[in-house]
Formats: sequence, structure tokens, C-alpha cells
Amino acid sequence: MKKIQLIAISLFAVTMIAFVSSLFVSGFNVSSATINTYLDSKGIKSEILKERLENEVADIDFSNSFSATGKIRSVFFESNAVHEAKVLELETNKEWDNANVERQNIVNGKSTAFAYDLMKPSGIGHVYENKGLWLFLTFGLAIIASLIFILINLKVLGPAGIKNTGIYFENSTSRGWIAWVTFSFLVLFYVGLYFFPSVVINWTYIVDPIKDVFGGGGASQWFLYGVLYCTAMTIMGIRMIVKYRHNKYQIVRTISVVFFQVVFAFLLVEILPMFGLPGVDLKNAWPLDYDFLFDWNVTNLLDSGHFGKFVFVWGILLSAVIIPVMVYFFGKRWYCSWVCGCGGLAETLGDPYRQHSDKTVKAWKFERYIIHFVLLFAIFMTIWTGYTSYQQVYFPDMEYNDKVTLLGISSDTIRSWYGFLIGSIFSGVIGTGFYPIFGNRVWCRFGCPLAAYMGLVQRFKSRFRITTNGGQCISCGNCSTYCEQGIDVRAYAQKGQNIIRSSCVGCGVCAAVCPRGVLKLENGPEIKRISSDNPIVLGNDAFTLNSEILKN
Repeated sequence: MKKIQLIAISLFAVTMIAFVSSLFVSGFNVSSATINTYLDSKGIKSEILKERLENEVADIDFSNSFSATGKIRSVFFESNAVHEAKVLELETNKEWDNANVERQNIVNGKSTAFAYDLMKPSGIGHVYENKGLWLFLTFGLAIIASLIFILINLKVLGPAGIKNTGIYFENSTSRGWIAWVTFSFLVLFYVGLYFFPSVVINWTYIVDPIKDVFGGGGASQWFLYGVLYCTAMTIMGIRMIVKYRHNKYQIVRTISVVFFQVVFAFLLVEILPMFGLPGVDLKNAWPLDYDFLFDWNVTNLLDSGHFGKFVFVWGILLSAVIIPVMVYFFGKRWYCSWVCGCGGLAETLGDPYRQHSDKTVKAWKFERYIIHFVLLFAIFMTIWTGYTSYQQVYFPDMEYNDKVTLLGISSDTIRSWYGFLIGSIFSGVIGTGFYPIFGNRVWCRFGCPLAAYMGLVQRFKSRFRITTNGGQCISCGNCSTYCEQGIDVRAYAQKGQNIIRSSCVGCGVCAAVCPRGVLKLENGPEIKRISSDNPIVLGNDAFTLNSEILKN
């Protein structure tokens, strides 16, 4: 059986090599017609840009996406630099009208998005011409290899039960070379996805056949991400079920979180636009859904008929009413471990790395400062973007600068920095890319503003707690080792204290790996939820004596 698993691992490695190599085996040839059509559709007036694209890009064969992206971006920047120099010269000469006319030739937006739009319809070579074949060679064979490896574990691992033997001796789960290779791939993938989408265009070609099922139009980098996300969660979700098949809670919540991701965050988002409706993830809530009150989103929803207005009202109710009420009754686990796509990826793809979460008090203190700072940042940004949306809806003819400026600060500036620092770097590059080194809940623990919001409710006004039977604890440390949120669960269990930490996502793995049944996830009365009847109290810095007990 293990030989078959070795073959499966080898096949998976080959598919990954094929996936990466696809970036280099297919090129691009941007035609003059494509350039002219695109510039006209975007209202770009720069003759310098058009001429340089015609001379340096049009009808030239580029061997891969890197060379094509580099040349197009170079032309983009250099053309803008010429116009900016002319604007400066005209302003120096106080030719204001001519300066304003010249400024219209400057192309706004991201150079990588500009390159992507020109390159997407201009592919040539093996990947572009054989999309279905490459879909099978990458996604198809990777899925087959993964399922073979995972399902054979039903035999290899023996009877159902705790299966964590050897995790600190495997290169893949103990920060060995495999973990570092995985870390490097994930980080580079997210950098490409967020900041250089034109570089990964060949990967979007591979999933074009899937996009055709949803009306075609060519897959974007976000469709590619959605397919990868759902595939990874589904396959690793099966692994999760096989590993924890002795625990019904783990089985049911894994099925739940995969269902919500595949159906709500992917299928509905793709199917709704086929009926002329906005493609929205109905489970995504503010402040995780930080662009909810952006002017373009608000106007799009309000202009989309009754369904769009329903989505807008639903989004407000979900964040302001449903979430705190559900957290009161069930803790933040109802969302973080049963519904959320970020948590779902962490629980499935990130499960092999959960033991890497830092359990130190220093990490706990840092966690509380940083995650609540992100929440405040999100609130601050939402006030500004909400102001802009209000002006856009009720005063559409107002000057643009007046719409976006509140107290001298531009909402465009705030949301661009939030999108870059939190929406891209923290949640993507760090939040997922760092799984193999720092654990699977880096984003959820340190950066998610929704987790911070729900954590405050869970800590001070909730019925949820993890109860402990200290008399049964043998101090094996399994619970602390596998707590993805960095909670030293054993320290609570040894003292028989309830665990009510705001960061706890109620994944239940601590209870699943406990050999003595010490831990139990409960929703009980608020009375004595925060227990004060223990002689020793676990604090931020140390264990302290409970003076109230000593008095008695």
C-alpha cells in the first residue's frame, strides 16, 4: 500500500511540475487589432502609448508571459512618464488649459491589469491551443493522485482514532525542505495572483474549459483562484474526514465548510450573473467583506433590482444582527469553523501545519494588539467609504474630490492601503502562504477583523465554552500541540478551567485528539461560564492564586 502511495506522491509532483512549467511553454502575440480595440474601449487617448505598442509589442512573438508582461509594462510606464513631464512643463509655464488636456493622456490604473487585458486574448502555443489536455494533466491527475494517497490511508492508518504519529519527523510537517518549498510556492503564487496577474495568464487558460460551463468569456485570475480554492478544500476535506473519522463533529463541520465554500462562494457567484444578477457570496460578512460599502459595490447592488437591494439589506443584517446573535448562542465557531471560506481552507489545506501555532504569552499579547488594530482600521475605512457611497447615491453630481474626502482624508487612499496591506498581503501572502511555517490560522488569529469582532462577543457575551475535566487530564499535551489558535489548552485542562478565549474558533480538534475525553465543547448558561471557583487562575503573564478562594 505504501508503494502505491509513493507512486501517487510522484504523480502529484509531476502534475505540479507540469503546472509550473505551463507558464513557460506557451507564448503571446498581441495583434494591432487587439491593441486598437482595447485602447478605444477604455477611452485611452495617448498617441505615444499607441505608437509604442504598435512598434514594440504588436505582432511580436513573446515566448512566455514574463517577457510579454515586462515589455508591455515598460511601454506603459515610459509613455506615462513622457506625458507627466509635459504636464509639469506646461504647469511651469502656467499653461493650465494645455496641462489639463495633456493630463488626459496619462493612463490611470495598474500596469499589470493593462498588460493582462492585452495578453488574455493573445495567447499562442501549446497551453492556449490544448486547454482541455492541460486541465487534465494538472488538475485532473493531481486530484487522482491525491485521492489515491488519501483513501489508501483508510488501510495504512488502521482503525479510526488519533492519527498524528511522526508529524515532527516528516519534512512536510516539521518545517523541513518540503515545507519550505511549499511555503515558497504559495507565497509566489499569491504575489502573482494579487500583483502580477498577467504573469499567470497561462494558468487561466487551463481553467477556461470550466469557465465555459458558466457562460464563457474567459477565466480571470479570480476564477482560477476559485477553482484552485474549491479543489484544495474538497480534496483536503476528504483527507480531514479520513483522518478524524472517529469524531462525528469533525466530519460534519468539514462537510459543512466545504459545502458553503463550493456552493455559496463559487457556484452561486458564477451562476447568478448568468441570470443578470450580481454574483455575490451571500455568506461573506463585513468587516471580512471589507468592500461591502465601497461606492461601486453599493451602486451596483442598488441598480440590480430587487435582488440587489435584498443582498444589500442582507449584508447589513448579517453583520449587525445575525452574527452577534449566533455568536451569543454558539460562539464564533458557527462561522469560523462551519461557514467561512478562509477558515475552511485553514482547516483542510492547512490541517497538516496546525501544530506550528505559537503558544507563548508573547504571541498571545501580540495577537490581541494586532487583530484589534486591524478591526479599528476596518471600521475607520468603512466610515470613510460609507461616506463616499452616501454622497454617490444621494448627490451623484457632486465634485469627485468632495465625494471621497472627509476631514481632509481621501477614502480612495484609505481603501487602497487597506486593500494592499490587509486584503492582499496579510490575508493572502502571509495568511495562506505562511501555512507551512507558522501554522494554518495566521490570518484568522492575527489579522481577520471579523474574527476580532466575533471574538469580543464570544469573550464577554456568549454561551459557548470548552469545559474541562481536570481530574482526567494526563498532561499529554495533544490539545495544546494541535490548537491552531495558539491556546495552551493543557494549562486550562490541568486546572479544570473553562476555555473562553476570544480567539477560540471551536474547531474541536483539541477534544478530538484528547485520549481521555477531558475536553467538551458546550453551549450552556452564562452563569459561571467564567469560572472563579478554582484556586489557581491562568492570567496573561503567569499562574496566580485566587485570593477569593484563599479567603474562604
